[in-house]
Amino acid sequence: MTRLAAVSVDLDSLPHYLRIQGLPESTLDERALSLVAEKAIPRLLELFANARMPATFFVIGSDVGLPGMKRALSDAHAAGVELASHTFSHDYEISRWPRADIDADLRRCEAALGELGVEVRGFRAPGYTLTPALLQAVAARGYEYDSSTFPATPYYLAKAGVMGALAALQRPSRAILDSPRVLLAPRTPYRPSLENPYSRGASDLIELPMSVAPITHVPFIGTFATAMPWPLVELTFRSLRRDAFFNFELHAIDVLDQTDGIPEVLVRQQRDLRVPVREKLDRLGRLFGWLGDDRERVTVLDAARRLRAML
Repeated sequence: MTRLAAVSVDLDSLPHYLRIQGLPESTLDERALSLVAEKAIPRLLELFANARMPATFFVIGSDVGLPGMKRALSDAHAAGVELASHTFSHDYEISRWPRADIDADLRRCEAALGELGVEVRGFRAPGYTLTPALLQAVAARGYEYDSSTFPATPYYLAKAGVMGALAALQRPSRAILDSPRVLLAPRTPYRPSLENPYSRGASDLIELPMSVAPITHVPFIGTFATAMPWPLVELTFRSLRRDAFFNFELHAIDVLDQTDGIPEVLVRQQRDLRVPVREKLDRLGRLFGWLGDDRERVTVLDAARRLRAML
């Protein structure tokens, strides 16, 4: 069986990071609001082109209206990047909303991407958090896959600790903590139960979890690959070599650094922003080279279609 690799990017703009950190969005000027469109997306497209790496962008519908974003997304679409839904609002509590409100949000994101000539076929939840209502809404809209499940134990524990610390500082995060059931979810592709998204079921929808290491469940995502000691990155990558599908998730902020005009208050909280962007891009280029050594590179949608018959 041919092993597959996909790279995806959550295009969260800077206001969403301020909400996570409980910081005021008034610290952002128009230049900061345009950084994903004007800096991150061009860097990503150049990186993907040089590595001949297909890619998927998970787009927040409300961010399509930010300065420069429509042009940047049009360039990505023209370059063959898959554009998928990351909801319209990127409200971390969307998984707890009434079903009708979830449906309305998904439709608004589809409409925003539809203006770019895109038919949405895939979804990723804000904060990686699923509930039956959210997954049922995604399935009912005919999407072919969801890629939200993230059974990363160290990430879950760190997130709980940060949220607790922010609450103690009276600077509560807008993020929410997922059910601990996610830690028992399969870490490889599966057909989910629409009544229990983190269990196997018989849905037509394909669930594509983001890569976490076996046994330790260390998350192999963009922040890990760009900021952790390189020997640890190599060791963790090798532990994933036997997986039939490698699902590597980045965020747009992973190709930005503090010299790009990000407010210092956010740089203090997002320590990975202190890593020079040149070093980040070099690391990602090396990683994409590894992925091409023994895997076929595909978009997340292509992976879902290829894996469907085996699930």
